[in-house]
Amino acid sequence: MDTQYSVTLKEVVDEFHLEVVYAPEGYEKIRIVADDVNRPGLQLTGFFDYFDSSRLQILGKVENTYLDRCTSEERLHAFDMLMSRHVPAVIITRGMDPYEECIEMAKKYDVPLLLSIDPTSYLMGSILSYLKNALAPRITRHGVLVEVYGEGILLLGDSGVGKSETAIELVKRGHRLVADDAVDLKKVSSHEIIGSAPDVIKHYIEVRGIGVIDVRRVFGMGAVRPDQAIDLIINLEQWRDGAQYDRLGLETQHTSILDVKIPSLTVPVRPGRNLAVIIEVAAMTNREKKMGYNAAHEFTDNITRYYEEEALRRSKLEDESKE
Repeated sequence: MDTQYSVTLKEVVDEFHLEVVYAPEGYEKIRIVADDVNRPGLQLTGFFDYFDSSRLQILGKVENTYLDRCTSEERLHAFDMLMSRHVPAVIITRGMDPYEECIEMAKKYDVPLLLSIDPTSYLMGSILSYLKNALAPRITRHGVLVEVYGEGILLLGDSGVGKSETAIELVKRGHRLVADDAVDLKKVSSHEIIGSAPDVIKHYIEVRGIGVIDVRRVFGMGAVRPDQAIDLIINLEQWRDGAQYDRLGLETQHTSILDVKIPSLTVPVRPGRNLAVIIEVAAMTNREKKMGYNAAHEFTDNITRYYEEEALRRSKLEDESKE
């Protein structure tokens, strides 16, 4: 899948400690833009329909066993067909020695040839996870991201509503800051958004009247974390008389970010409300819901059961009085 984001081949080599068997000059600047990899088993036999040449190619034990049965000419032809597509790199796993024909075609088409000692499945899983994260679709939102009781809470709202002040109070209560003012959001899977702070403002928080604070230095390393999955979005807004706010919480509202639906709440702000405590309770409640418990449903069930029993009791009393 093409994406506007990319990583260099040098970053991949360094991340997975790959040995460079052959690489053309300037290979470090080759950009990896596909967040998937390919095992070219079918391609070695000549089948190139639906072949994505932007993916990293990984040769494992299966491909090596097939190539062992081929003649030198057949291997040369197979690697010629593969390398001529100008793939970003070919990685050989399990520390297997590359075929001479492979090295020859890599040099002919200037395709980097890399070697890993890791098992094929392990390396593929690791590279896929790395690329999905590095090339994930992303946006930046104005807000504050904190981790409360293990839940990632994204605070949204107009400037001056109290997001940063609430974050400071939460940090004082033992929770952790991820980002203030600007939050980078990445879609790392179909159901998960990861938030982090832009490097230039990481660990900093702005409090009106005081200025910029380095949370890591004031409150210690335990008060910050580099990133966090978003579990709940809380929209802070000024209290509006007459506005309808959720009193029971029977229905879970959602906010969509990068096509991922995330549970959300709207919390009105006015003097006297302890937002830090409210957010702590919201985090614990959200965690309960994920574990299958909903206090609102239990409460309404209790009320319904009470009135049903009361109606039955009154019906019996009426019957007895008629007798």
